[in-house]
Amino acid sequence: MTDTTLESARPAPVAEKDRIRNLDMLRGWAVLGILAVNAIAFAWPMLLMMAEAPPPVNAGMADVVGLWVIDVFFSDKMRTLFTMLFGVSVFLVGGERSDLDRGSLLRRRLLWLGLFGLLHGAALWYGDILLHYAVCGFVFLMFRSWSARRLLWVGGIVTTIWALVAVLGYWGMANLPPEFAAKMAQGRPDVSPEAVQAAVDAYLAGGFSAFGQNLSAWLMSVIFMLFLIPVTVPLMMVGLGLFKSGYLTGRAPMGTYLTILVLGGLNLALSAWWGWQKAMAPEGADPTMGLAAASTGAAPLITLFYATLLILLTKWGLKAITGIFVPVGRMAFTNYLTQTLIMVTLYYAPWGPQWFGQHSTGEMWMVVGAIWFAQIIWSPLWLSVFSMGPLEWLWRCLTYGRMVPLRRGA
Repeated sequence: MTDTTLESARPAPVAEKDRIRNLDMLRGWAVLGILAVNAIAFAWPMLLMMAEAPPPVNAGMADVVGLWVIDVFFSDKMRTLFTMLFGVSVFLVGGERSDLDRGSLLRRRLLWLGLFGLLHGAALWYGDILLHYAVCGFVFLMFRSWSARRLLWVGGIVTTIWALVAVLGYWGMANLPPEFAAKMAQGRPDVSPEAVQAAVDAYLAGGFSAFGQNLSAWLMSVIFMLFLIPVTVPLMMVGLGLFKSGYLTGRAPMGTYLTILVLGGLNLALSAWWGWQKAMAPEGADPTMGLAAASTGAAPLITLFYATLLILLTKWGLKAITGIFVPVGRMAFTNYLTQTLIMVTLYYAPWGPQWFGQHSTGEMWMVVGAIWFAQIIWSPLWLSVFSMGPLEWLWRCLTYGRMVPLRRGA
């Protein structure tokens, strides 16, 4: 590719009026919400995540409520939204498949994203999603020129199938005969107090032992992420289909928005009610007969409910409410990685207070709330001086192979 061709493929600096506000808004909501889900994975050993067990520190009702809020309102919903929006980003950067110049830039952008994810996961936190998105992005390249209708049908059908599998699977696991349930429990990781404490001690053994433990956990996560590709790519299709159809930009028929709002809201309400009943029941009891777990399998529908609600609030003139997420979303890459730096420093880095394995769910929520507050404040302040976040700028420089302006008006 010649210098002249490359220059023509470089988009001009994005003016604020030209940004797609709804996408920034939704991305901001997603990047804040994902921290609520990831907090336990930062603060406790991986074996709790594998066993789907809560932190073994329980200080009272605040922890029960905190875990209920995560499970019902955030878990899987934020990852789903992030994935849908990533599908849109692939198209906005790469354009149609016939645009070879932009396609080349897109591939370079995905390669750098994969490197960021590789370093992020191996060196800092095993729960990285960036490498997975880069891999899925290369798969998704071949679908980005599909029509909105085709993207929604194919992606929607596959996503619905996975959701049904999750709903029926969660319900079935909750209603296994006692002898089968006992056998299944034998295959789960040991989350006895002694096993959890041993894992915590391994992280806090001194020096940089925590990063060695993280590297081991990350290698296991990379293998697991391969099995998520058939789940992630269809969600990207749904996201791009919703964008091309005008849904994400507020141009779909009002009846469509209201239908999703009612269906998604009903699912969320039922999930919250059943989840609360189970949370209040004695340990090991499930008065919902598996409905609490099954209702969480329809996470994509609740994700669409959130997106629809934020879009409608914006259409109805309540930008003062939805506007707080826009700057956060414009710096989503920076804010996502900043969350890791803060949480790693607080929980297991040798230069921090090393709270790993100490916090209850309620205490983790205090940390999450403080980071939310900081990012909601600092994002617009940074963007009042600069045109993009610092890591967005670095990513763009690496993609274009040259320094690009950072300060506003440059």
